[in-house]
Amino acid sequence: MSRLSGAVRLVDALASMTGERRRGWWEEYREIHSHRMLDLTEVEHHAVALRVAQIINIPGLLQTPDHARALFRQTVPPLKPHEIEHRVSHRIKRQEVLHREHALPYTAIIHEAALRMRFGDRATARAQLDHLVTMSAAEHVTVAVITFDSAPFPTSGQGVDYSHGPVQQLDTVQIDTDHGGELIDSPAQLERYRLVLDRMEAAALAPAESRDHITRLARDI
Repeated sequence: MSRLSGAVRLVDALASMTGERRRGWWEEYREIHSHRMLDLTEVEHHAVALRVAQIINIPGLLQTPDHARALFRQTVPPLKPHEIEHRVSHRIKRQEVLHREHALPYTAIIHEAALRMRFGDRATARAQLDHLVTMSAAEHVTVAVITFDSAPFPTSGQGVDYSHGPVQQLDTVQIDTDHGGELIDSPAQLERYRLVLDRMEAAALAPAESRDHITRLARDI
């Protein structure tokens, strides 16, 4: 692709997003959530594909309400009950991108540690794994599991959310940190995280094998 045609595609993508720009549903959470989380929500809404990797947590877009609720109960400092429910509501609404008419292609690379990390009671844990199996069967969803026996792969242990924009210049990465998510959009860092995700996915089981692995873990709970 020539530099000129790339610039034209970027301008067209920006014009399209501007024409669509309106007050999003996430604005109602402005006084509840951090601006970084709302920025991520907006990025996901405008993305054309999503690719995530998680080592110790189930990806947010694949969490059940009960799992998310149990997770938010562990927040430090502790949240009040109504704050937990607001966050659960926001998380579930974010999942609309996987269920709308033109659902986003979604790839989730999940380490076995996250699958075995239990939040809530046994029924909650089993239901979460069953939900992963169900979602992984969708045509637009790919779930790839990195087992404890998998080959080495590059990671710092942080969750990575890679949102593909209409053109590569509009790609965005969110990195999980103890103080919240960090959004990154520099070309060098984006290229680095694309390579990291490629290496992680190469270390993971194939989708069908991943589905079987999750099913076995659910039976053992």
